[in-house]
Formats: sequence, C-alpha cells, structure tokens
Amino acid sequence: MTERNWEGPSAPERLAILRATKSIAIVGMSDKISRASYFVATYLLSSSRYKVYFVNPILAAKGKEVLGQPVYASLADLPEAPDMVDIFRRNEDLPSVVQESIDAGAKTVWMQLGSWNEDAAALGESAGLNVVMDRCVKIEHARFHGGLHLAGFNTGVISSKRQVLA
Repeated sequence: MTERNWEGPSAPERLAILRATKSIAIVGMSDKISRASYFVATYLLSSSRYKVYFVNPILAAKGKEVLGQPVYASLADLPEAPDMVDIFRRNEDLPSVVQESIDAGAKTVWMQLGSWNEDAAALGESAGLNVVMDRCVKIEHARFHGGLHLAGFNTGVISSKRQVLA
C-alpha cells in the first residue's frame, strides 16, 4: 500500500460541500442492484434533495435507463454542469475522470470508499475543485442528516447481545 500524504476536508467542510451541492453525477453507475453505485443512487434519489445524473458509456450506448432515469455516456453529455461528480471507478482511472469533471465545470469530485489517487486529488485541487477521497457520499449525507440507521448503520441499540428480530 502506498503512503497517504493527502489530507481531505474536515467533517464541517464535508458538510458544507454537501449543503452547497444541488446536483450529483454518478460516474461508473451500474444497473446491478448489488453494486455500491446502485445503492448510493437509490439512497440519494429517495433521501436527498439532489438532482442525480448517471454516467456510464456502456449502459448509455445500449440506451438503458437505471432507476427510471437516463444514463449518459459522459459528463459532457449532461444537461447541466453537475455540482459534484461522485466517482465509482478504479484508482488508475481517477485522474482522467477528475479531468473530465474539471472540463464539465464541476465544483467537487468525490471518490468513493477505497478510492485513493493523490495525483487525481492534486489535479482537482489545482483546478479549484473540492476533493474528497475514500469516503461514501451516502454515509456522509446520512451521518449529517440522522440517517445512519438505514442499512444497519447505528441502530441505536448498544448491546453485546445478538438482537432477536420479531
């Protein structure tokens, strides 16, 4: 594992980013319900005020919709510049997606849990973007808005005993 030198925004700064965001483009959106991008998209559509766009060139070429919404081939194809680009791609793909985000006029690039590329972070920051790495938009949004009980996070029960579901 490479050494991590980059430091991302603090919790109050991440909250400010989420509050300022009006639209989110999910790059690497999947039509498979078991994928993290699908889970995050479902949450954002049902539990937030964001306008959510999906980007996946393979699904777009097939004319597919996901969760009843169109899928775009690239950020450049979106009807507006997204405030945030939420990236679900391999670490080595991150710099090119960050560059595409810069070109599209995004304000923030958010790289999901497990995503880390300091070159991509430096590229985004040098262009004036907010950069978040190795964090989940869904978890952060839920944490700040009292929703971590969804999907088993923070059920409010403090016990060493296994809970019996009725």
